[in-house]
Amino acid sequence: MKTVIVTGAAGLVGSEAVRGFARRGFAVLGIDNDLRRYFFGEQASTRWNLEALREEVKGFENHALDIRDAQAIDRLFAERGSEVALVIHAAAQPSHDWAAKDPQTDFTVNANGTLNMLEAVRKHCPAAPFIYTSTNKVYGDRPNSLPLVEQETRWELSAEHPYHAHGIDESMSIDSCLHSVFGASKVAADVMVQEYGRYFGLKTAVFRGGCLTGPAHSGAELHGFLAYLMRCAATGAEYRIFGYQGKQVRDNIHSADLVEAFFQFSLAPRCGEVYNIGGSRFSHCSMREAVRQCEEITGKRMKTQYVEANRTGDHIWYVSDVRKFQSHYPAFRFTRGIPEILRDIYTFNHERWNA
Repeated sequence: MKTVIVTGAAGLVGSEAVRGFARRGFAVLGIDNDLRRYFFGEQASTRWNLEALREEVKGFENHALDIRDAQAIDRLFAERGSEVALVIHAAAQPSHDWAAKDPQTDFTVNANGTLNMLEAVRKHCPAAPFIYTSTNKVYGDRPNSLPLVEQETRWELSAEHPYHAHGIDESMSIDSCLHSVFGASKVAADVMVQEYGRYFGLKTAVFRGGCLTGPAHSGAELHGFLAYLMRCAATGAEYRIFGYQGKQVRDNIHSADLVEAFFQFSLAPRCGEVYNIGGSRFSHCSMREAVRQCEEITGKRMKTQYVEANRTGDHIWYVSDVRKFQSHYPAFRFTRGIPEILRDIYTFNHERWNA
């Protein structure tokens, strides 16, 4: 049986990959030490999801290793490398707010941890495709220089701009802009994954995600936009909106659709590819629009507080152009837009949140 190694196995993307690839006949080996709890507190712990995976997924095996521990990662790959057919690297420190508090931890998790994974693959299973979950924050605040038009509930890109119809593509420069500390650490990892593909010939792919979301997200204020928003809507907790009048726009891709993209890549892997991946024009919304939809789903008026200062390096408008990926993998299709994603999050979690 083919084995897939998934880092961040109990997180949003990792757990979706565990379930998705197990259904496709893979044996799944996870690496997850619940560092998210350290980043964001008990509310964001992924322990609940890890226990669910152990109950649901036959043969699932998790190793509570820290990806910063190069020797531990190397030992695991030395033991299991001959079995490994695919590696999905989804473990990360994911918040640009948190990164500014502890840049060293942020960089060692995101950059050095990724390097440790790449080197283990190169030494022990070089034929295995390596999928890396990057971020649109590698573009820094450059998207904020686009010509934006203020509308009633959102900012929107000028209809005359080439990005208007489909979103931002991979040609956008990552240089000479404000990235945030988090964005810089993800750039380092992003470029290294490309280099292991182009220099060493590994089959690597960088997926620069918009907002990744879904029911298994342990959302917290500093990370997990839709999941945390819906949690506040369902429990009556206050939600703080930071800057841009709450009209900032994000595209959101359901974790199941993202894992389907990973699967399509695994069927015909390429070397050193970069893909913008998000909900695109199929699945996007502003903060105000998301609040309204949460209220419609829960039947409750949300408690919100507006904070004038925006988050450093935050995007005013970001929609992913996914046409490059779709041109390489035409079988890929989106299955869930914003309303379906929010209902999915609410249905899956509201009893647990209110327990």
